[in-house]
Amino acid sequence: MKSTVEEIRRRFDLDVDRFSNLETGQSATIDAPLAMELVASAAAAATPNARHILDVGCGAGNYTLKVLQLLPEMDVTLIDLSQPMLERARERVSRATSGRINSIQGDIRETQLHDTKYDIIIAAAVLHHLRTDGEWHEVFSTFYRILRPGGSIWIFDLIESSIPSVQPIFWKKYGDYLTQLKNEIYRDHVFDYIAKEDTPKPLMYQLDLLRNVGFSQVEILHKNLCFAAFGAMKS
Repeated sequence: MKSTVEEIRRRFDLDVDRFSNLETGQSATIDAPLAMELVASAAAAATPNARHILDVGCGAGNYTLKVLQLLPEMDVTLIDLSQPMLERARERVSRATSGRINSIQGDIRETQLHDTKYDIIIAAAVLHHLRTDGEWHEVFSTFYRILRPGGSIWIFDLIESSIPSVQPIFWKKYGDYLTQLKNEIYRDHVFDYIAKEDTPKPLMYQLDLLRNVGFSQVEILHKNLCFAAFGAMKS
């Protein structure tokens, strides 16, 4: 059985500091600093006149802070399951923008958001918590609905291989990375909570889904083993 939303929320309530380093990002993900830089740069390049950014599963706010370095003074909406994460993100983001900040504790699957309100959506290390194909389609459709025309969405996340026989290669290399980062105990800890909490989808599945819900331009920024950064534009 996979973790419930409440179980995932409780774990993140106790893990705020790990998500609060703007230089390293979340170290358990491969190429986290590069992904933050690419997502921020792509968001700024694709949507240079953006006025409002939505950060879904914002954690402690790293990705929004990176975007604000390039597009300052935007209004910001933060969504996260964890209230301690939201409080940390709001505190940090408030020092980086004079725009309005709205924080919402909740699940993107249940949160009511206005149509065509946002210029940029960021979703980093959050969508792998979605379960069914129906949930994936509903959330991606929501992203399309709430973006303004000309807006962009940028995702960084855990993915799985489209070819099952390739997946063990991803896992072996990722396990080696975690072991080098700390040790085998840490590797096993990360693999245990991935198995319990996460349901990642292949990169190609998500790119196809972006197109299917209406996005006209789709781009891959970076892929390394079981992590990828990518995005799309709404015409």
